[in-house]
Amino acid sequence: MKIFRGFHHPGIARACALTIGNFDGVHRGHQAMLALLNNEATHRGVESCVLTFEPHPRDYFAGALHKPELAPARIGTLRDKLTELDRCGVQQTVVLPFDARLAAQAPEAFIDEVLVRGLGARYVLVGDDFRFGRQRAGDYAMLDAAGQREGFDVARMNSYEVHGLRVSSSAVRQALAAGDMEAAARLLGRPYTISGHVVHGRKLGRELGATQAGAGDGFRTLNLRFAHWKPAANGIFAVLVHGLAEQPLQGVANLGVRPSLDPTDVNGGRVLLETHCLDWPAHLGAEGAYGKIIRVELLHKLHDELRYDSLDALTTGIARDCAEARAYFASTHTETRRQTTRDRI
Repeated sequence: MKIFRGFHHPGIARACALTIGNFDGVHRGHQAMLALLNNEATHRGVESCVLTFEPHPRDYFAGALHKPELAPARIGTLRDKLTELDRCGVQQTVVLPFDARLAAQAPEAFIDEVLVRGLGARYVLVGDDFRFGRQRAGDYAMLDAAGQREGFDVARMNSYEVHGLRVSSSAVRQALAAGDMEAAARLLGRPYTISGHVVHGRKLGRELGATQAGAGDGFRTLNLRFAHWKPAANGIFAVLVHGLAEQPLQGVANLGVRPSLDPTDVNGGRVLLETHCLDWPAHLGAEGAYGKIIRVELLHKLHDELRYDSLDALTTGIARDCAEARAYFASTHTETRRQTTRDRI
């Protein structure tokens, strides 16, 4: 998939079948829309293209109005969004910076400058609640009328439902906020996942509990930065880590701001996903994971973030989380074996 920031690039497709949206989470409703888009692109002999925005428009307005409560919780990072769009077969994604100029742009100008002259849209697919332009004044009727004048087709896709539930980014956020990872996975069509480069932290984890029996070199963690300050999920999770070994590694992870640590530390105030592998891969050594891209599946929430009064209490809490994560994986393994036995009968 080709990725462009803005549309003033020589390598951008001269004509495309286009859909527009934030695509936070790239859930099953998005996936159905993208499948239709790819089909229409194939029939028209043009590339399929997603136009998305960074930051999320509601993030921009929350900042402009100094009302952080208006910002939506973010399901995924930009990296994860682009990865899922690629997996869905999209040929080109244009990431358009959402700024003051775009926020003030009249819908007619957006159609002319972005859709027609910028992207060469021959087909535009939107959702049933699509609005665009200054003060969200543009709607499907306006877009359809423009398409008839400018020579591009416009289509609208109705809501996508699973077991009678409308699949939306809001529904995914609600499931993640409630810690219902199974419900989130049903809406997403896959386990909830965060990926990124492993970055350096305080290296405190390798010191915690290093002298405890069975702790080895402590609770070494793989740290991923979650760029947005308001992740849709937070807390302590049983996870699987991909990208470090041939098979996924079982682990326990903290997604949040680590309330027990000094806010002035090296990652102070930043949202991190800190993952401790229950069995550290020996081939990585002490420093071998830094810089690697890993993918962490958050499978089961153990509890919310807790504040511990001391490092000893923190060490005890992490050890307890590890034990609970091991119990979770043992129970799921047992259930899988039972299901396999039932399937064979």
